[in-house]
Amino acid sequence: MSGLRFVRMGFSTEAVEYQEAWDEQRRVHAARFVDEVPDTVLLLEHPPVYTAGRRTADNERPLDGTPVIDVDRGGKITWHGPGQLVGYPIQKLPRPVDVVAHVRRLEEALIRTCAEFGVETTRVEGRSGVWVLGDPVEQRLGGLSLDLDPRMHDDEFDPRLNGPEYAPSNAGQRREDRKIAAIGIRVAKGVTMHGFALNVNPDNRWFDRIIPCGIRDAGVASLATEVGRDITIAEVLPVAEKHLRDVLENADLQPRVVERASV
Repeated sequence: MSGLRFVRMGFSTEAVEYQEAWDEQRRVHAARFVDEVPDTVLLLEHPPVYTAGRRTADNERPLDGTPVIDVDRGGKITWHGPGQLVGYPIQKLPRPVDVVAHVRRLEEALIRTCAEFGVETTRVEGRSGVWVLGDPVEQRLGGLSLDLDPRMHDDEFDPRLNGPEYAPSNAGQRREDRKIAAIGIRVAKGVTMHGFALNVNPDNRWFDRIIPCGIRDAGVASLATEVGRDITIAEVLPVAEKHLRDVLENADLQPRVVERASV
């Protein structure tokens, strides 16, 4: 089936509970597998919720026992909530599936979206998602060594127990790398599930209760904090749709190249 459809499930006072959205993902996924529907992107906001991917470690979860929903996507723990645009692209890919290429396409669409609001973002090698780069370490620390940062050499150091100095939500003030959009997906039967969460104007202090995406030496950002003005989901929604459509519809989908060992 050709074309890409967008379904706006609910925002603001009509934010969609995570379980409801997960159930809808599975319903659309099954329909897409048998070609009853075209490739579909579900767009929505969630009420506050922590979700943990399959690789989440126990010591990355909230210390206060806040409930976490364990899900079948890749990646680690993150937060969803008001002020965050969540998208679940449910797209049929050729087999063998190239998961990395799908993630790169989502990153590209979000990088373009951020650029329209004056925020320069990029990828970081070895870390999925979309990032605002911080200053070089030498500039951040006044020329001192990164060895002064306990997160770099102390396996027992927990930023959640050390106040605002190491809080993920304050990474911008520390001029560190900070993630503005998280990506975690699953591919089942050649069809994608889960997707991305773009921080538009959330209260990023929700991330301070966890180790976001399992990364201890960086933090989180939002479009609003980066540009220094209020930005709403309503502003971002049509821009994100435009770039998702352009990137996902126009992608030259190719199966993953499988290298066979010579005998």
